[in-house]
Amino acid sequence: MQAEQVVREVEQHCRQRGLRLTPTRRRVLELVLAADGPVKAYDLLDQLKSEQPGAAPPTIYRALDFLLENDFIHRLETLNAFVSCFHPHESHQGQFLICEHCQAVTEIHDDGLAEQLLAAARRDDFEPSRQVLEIYGLCSDCRRDARQ
Repeated sequence: MQAEQVVREVEQHCRQRGLRLTPTRRRVLELVLAADGPVKAYDLLDQLKSEQPGAAPPTIYRALDFLLENDFIHRLETLNAFVSCFHPHESHQGQFLICEHCQAVTEIHDDGLAEQLLAAARRDDFEPSRQVLEIYGLCSDCRRDARQ
């Protein structure tokens, strides 16, 4: 899905839910969508400062919190970085394949896996609030390059 389409879907969801997609929140979403891979908050802040010189860390963190709370982006816990969500119309848990060589991130969307993890947690009398599954390894391009 193209970034413009994701932004349109996010705008539509905000209208339907009565949420405010402020210009700063929208711009941060656009910056995350435009990133080549996972992007850190301070990198986003540097980009935003070129357009809004008064932008400060709370500006970015408030925008990121809004986008995360509404499932418009994902946070990669181990990298402390953010990636776009290309399924903003669906509430889902994040499952990611992260290449240890090129840092490419692929989101997999497997509801069955999410349900299995939830069931396993509940069997241990644990009520999870969210799931982020990060699987590290080598993508097919890096494996192919290593063989050559």
